[in-house]
Amino acid sequence: MALVSRVAMQFVGILLSLLGWVLSIITTYLPHWKNLNLDLNEMENWTMGLWQACVVQEEVGIQCKDFESFLGLPAELRISRVLMFLSNGLGLLGLLVSGLGLDCLRIGETQRDVKKRLLILGGILFWTAGVTALVPVSWVAHVTVQEFWDERIPEIVPRWEFGEALFIGWFAGFSLLLGGCLLNWAACGTQAPLASGRYAVAEIQTQCAYLENGTANPSL
Repeated sequence: MALVSRVAMQFVGILLSLLGWVLSIITTYLPHWKNLNLDLNEMENWTMGLWQACVVQEEVGIQCKDFESFLGLPAELRISRVLMFLSNGLGLLGLLVSGLGLDCLRIGETQRDVKKRLLILGGILFWTAGVTALVPVSWVAHVTVQEFWDERIPEIVPRWEFGEALFIGWFAGFSLLLGGCLLNWAACGTQAPLASGRYAVAEIQTQCAYLENGTANPSL
């Protein structure tokens, strides 16, 4: 029963981490970090992401233009690019490391300590990836709220609001954090399974051979 719960926890943790990693990649390139609705022209909406700004018109469709200068961007967008890239890289590395530590894989199943350390390392990488995804999304949201309620801006001037990418980024970050927690809980909170059947049988047969010969097992 403990083995089943341990494997199930690992499976759920790796799935949540994979989901968070995919969503963090989508968040990085989705041009909907901010939305701007014009009251004077309801048929035209503006969106902004880390890489480009887009205008959506009912007659023309969507038209996007890439940002020409990295240094010309606001500080929150520049740093968000770096942190989102870091989150994507750490998430990929966490998937590779924790995948090798799963109990359902036959690779290195006799080296339980190594697999446990790989799971713990993968969980830590997912934690870090989750934090580095939550920080830029929350920072852009904080700046958006500050600008929205800035009394120095006339009321007639349109204000940027939250885009869909911010909510996807929050969900991605928390999925990575939860997936990392489940992997570390499976590695540290539950007992590691014994070696697979063929290794256990081989070990028992070796012990019986030594007992029949009346000698002690030198490995003990």
